[in-house]
Formats: sequence, C-alpha cells, structure tokens
Amino acid sequence: MVVFPTCKINLGLNIIAKRPDGFHNIESCFYPVGWTDVLEMVPAESFAFASTGIPIPGDAAGNLCVKAYQFLQKDFSLPPVSIHLHKVIPIGAGLGGGSADGAFCIKLLNQVFALNLTVAQMQEYARRLGSDCAFFIENTPVFCYGKGDQFRDIQVDLSKYYIALVNPQIHIGTAEAYAGITPAEPERKIEEILALPIERWKEYLINDFEKNIFANYPGIRQIKDSLYTHGAVYASMSGSGSTVYGIFEKETDVKSLFPEHYQLWQGKL
Repeated sequence: MVVFPTCKINLGLNIIAKRPDGFHNIESCFYPVGWTDVLEMVPAESFAFASTGIPIPGDAAGNLCVKAYQFLQKDFSLPPVSIHLHKVIPIGAGLGGGSADGAFCIKLLNQVFALNLTVAQMQEYARRLGSDCAFFIENTPVFCYGKGDQFRDIQVDLSKYYIALVNPQIHIGTAEAYAGITPAEPERKIEEILALPIERWKEYLINDFEKNIFANYPGIRQIKDSLYTHGAVYASMSGSGSTVYGIFEKETDVKSLFPEHYQLWQGKL
C-alpha cells in the first residue's frame, strides 16, 4: 500500500516561553500543503526499511517511520513489514516532512492491520515521535500551541489561493534556529491576525525565527523579498527551516526567479 505524506507551512510562529523540559512553548497555525513524500508498506518475512530520493542523514534506526512501527509493534504484536520511503520534501526545511512520514506510517499501520485506533490514540503515538507529528494525523489547518503538539480548531481557508515554496537547500538545525531567540508574548495573537483579510497579514503576521536566520543567511531573506516583488499577497519563512513560501491570488510560475539548484514546489492550496 502506498500513501503520500504531505508537508505543512506555518502561518505565523511565535516563541512564547522556554519550558522546564528544555523545549519551547510556541504558537502557530499549521496548514497542510501538497508537496509530498512517497511511503510504501508491504508484508515481509522480516522488518526492513529503505529510502531513496533525498539522502536522509543518520542511522535508519532513528527514522520516524521505523520508530512508529516499533511503537505499534510493541503494543499490537504486528507482523513484519517492509517500508520504503521515497524522500522528496527537503530536510531541515521547516516543512515537517520527517514528522509527516512518521505520522502517515502510524495511519498506514492502523489501516493495514485494522487496529481500529481513534484519531486521539494515533495522535498520542505521534506525539511520542516528535512535537509536530500529531498534526499530520488529521492533517487539517489548526492553531497549535504548547510544544506544537496541542491543537484547537481555527477557521482558515486558503483553498482559492496558490502557493510557491522555495528551498535553497540550506539545512538549518533546531539548535541553530533557536540560538539568539528571546521568548516573549506577541503583541497580537495569531488567531486574531488570521481573522483579518489576507492582504493585512503582511503587517502583523511574523515568524520569530526570521530575524536571526535572515541575518545569518541573507539569501533566504532575498527569497521572501522576491516573492513579494512578483505578486505574493503574503510571504514568510516556514517553521525554523530555510523554506520560504509565497501565497498568490493567481497561479504564478516562479521557477525562473531562482537558481536551478533550489528546490521548488508550486500548486493550489
């Protein structure tokens, strides 16, 4: 069986406070986008995991798909499977691609083996994988808070807009992204800003990671500026990574604006 884990963008991202456990409390709106990996699972004599596409750093044993299988196998004595992940979504790019892979693996195991897990149960397994993994279980727009693993409904519909995502293939690690961040309550809440017309978002909707990352990587700031120059109604860096997205009122081809080694995805939201 094959599924297609999507990525997400952050509509605003505020770093609220440092937590006693070493993580940070954040506020953001997660919004799913159709740039996908490919995840295949088939029965096997023994468990196996392989990946193609973008090389995934680290040992395969640490991959979230492997961990997802191990969590569920421990509780449900699952038979062995062979998992093949074809990696397309850039890594360390603020798009949550790895988190999506782990969450979609949970959903796939639930379906293949008829485990009858509820959404809430799958989300709990996903939270054990990582802070934003639980979002991808339902994979619908939400306001998130806490470590990025707690959600409440939010009315944001961008279905009439188009999006371009531009990744300069710069990997930004979590520690680097948080270096120099001073947590603080925002002047305006993200939920209030997103209730405004999208044309007003540029005035108020910010990603707290941009200030330091733009200073360290001026080319990433230039991507954002270029998207605005070419008609984006809103543009921002996504998450703590290097991907910048632009939201457009009409379909806009931005490939010619950026070097060939950049990774791009364009489509309907």
